Amino acid sequence: MRGTLVITGGSRGIGAATAVRAAAAGYAVAVNYREDRAAADRVVGEIAAAGGEAVAIGGDVGEENDVVVLFERAVAELGPITALVNSAGVSGGHMLVEDFERERLDAMMRINVVGTMLCCREAARRMSTKHGGNGGAIVNVSSMAATIGGRPGNSAYAASKAAVDCFTVGFAKEVGPAGIRVNTVRPGVTITDMTAAVRDNPEVRASIEASIGMNRTAQPDEIAAPIVWLLSDEASFVSGCRLDASGGGFVIGASTSGR
Repeated sequence: MRGTLVITGGSRGIGAATAVRAAAAGYAVAVNYREDRAAADRVVGEIAAAGGEAVAIGGDVGEENDVVVLFERAVAELGPITALVNSAGVSGGHMLVEDFERERLDAMMRINVVGTMLCCREAARRMSTKHGGNGGAIVNVSSMAATIGGRPGNSAYAASKAAVDCFTVGFAKEVGPAGIRVNTVRPGVTITDMTAAVRDNPEVRASIEASIGMNRTAQPDEIAAPIVWLLSDEASFVSGCRLDASGGGFVIGASTSGR
């Protein structure tokens, strides 16, 4: 057993795929969810059916007390924490800057940025060798949106993920001497419930896919694979990295060569 992995937003999408893959790699998995207990239970059931160990733990990562309880329960029910994946996040919906609403911005930043930071705090307190922990690895799920300011109407979401990228690099330097590695994975457009507008509209999906180097979107397990690799000993000297799982990144149609 590799110890306990806490996955926020673990009941669906990238988080769920990561939970299943990490359990197969030997982690006991704390599957965090905010509202959908049934979805979290399905992930736990899939892990258990394959011979793994997992529990579902509810909590809103944007609420400090919920974060503290999540980590306390994970330790109590599964054992010492050696890994964290911050996959919980919200898109905030389509928002042009001129239509920004303070409540929507606050809600998105509270989950995407502050929630990630609070979870990292709790993980560091338990994993740091300076506090008697065994060290470990953390992966924060960012987005390729952070690299370009987002697609139209998504600049606020992009800003929240750029904050995660910047925080991750600084945090990695802080906790490196304490045996903790910290990285981000920046997915391209991935087919999950959060991207239902792309998944369920063939015209929109075709347009998005045409803007990606590989001319297709990702499936959740294609993002889970590099996440779990970053948690593994194979990535033992990788920290402060921003790994792009982007299908080749964004395609720019016009060429300065005139072709």
